[in-house]
Amino acid sequence: MQNSLQTTGSLSTFLQVQSAYIYREFVRFFRQRSRVIGALGQPIIFWVLFGTGLHGTFKPPTGYNADLTYQEYFFPGVLAMILMFTAIFSTISLIEDRKEGFLQGILVSPASRLSIVLGKIIAGSLLAMSQILLFVLAVPIMYFCGLLHFHSAFPSLVNLLLVTGFLGLLAIAMTALGYLIAWPMESTQGFHAVMSVVLMPMWLLSGAFFPVPATGVLSIIMKLNPMTYGVSGIQHLLLPISTSGTHPSLLMCTLITLFFTATCVCIDIHLTQQSSSRNSK
Repeated sequence: MQNSLQTTGSLSTFLQVQSAYIYREFVRFFRQRSRVIGALGQPIIFWVLFGTGLHGTFKPPTGYNADLTYQEYFFPGVLAMILMFTAIFSTISLIEDRKEGFLQGILVSPASRLSIVLGKIIAGSLLAMSQILLFVLAVPIMYFCGLLHFHSAFPSLVNLLLVTGFLGLLAIAMTALGYLIAWPMESTQGFHAVMSVVLMPMWLLSGAFFPVPATGVLSIIMKLNPMTYGVSGIQHLLLPISTSGTHPSLLMCTLITLFFTATCVCIDIHLTQQSSSRNSK
């Protein structure tokens, strides 16, 4: 009976931490109008401007349909961009929460370190997925306004479900990566510096902006980039492509993304436990 009560209490505490983090992240996000506009405005501007500017010079890589436009090729990269920056930017609040004392309050609470890490990651992932939904809802409007050169067939229901699941996995991976970067940071300026030096190149060198070269140093760098497999997975599910020497299979993309996600989450839990140990001394 006592073990049952302890289990119920632990579950209740776990759910309270999750709901508190999710509510806090969404309220914080939608109260900052500039953040909402930036989260949607930047990818739309990138997609429309770069897609229009490179429309006439783009040649589909090997394995893609010959009539593929650049905006169609760039679309999975834009989705990955929204996920990456929304998810990772949501973890900046860890730095703010530490300064405000909110984080210390959670660390000394009965909540487990796992519930703290998962609460933040789930909240950031849901926030990123909500941005994806808003962006996708804006696509028909841009199409009818003549801003898009888009003529691929609409994905099947199965593919839509699969790409939603894959995007959810990628959102968890990006939020976990953001947690890993933000946790040891003392200032938001340091976080922005890391974003400029590491995160932006990570997206640019993922195959989102241009295909992975067949050979050379750039090809090796892009193949070592875990974000490359996230973008490739989305491309497999949304674009009619075949696996070539420079394009990994969907199974490989999924396995590498899963491994990267699990690694980041494990490091996040370790960092949080270490911090808790230092605070208790």
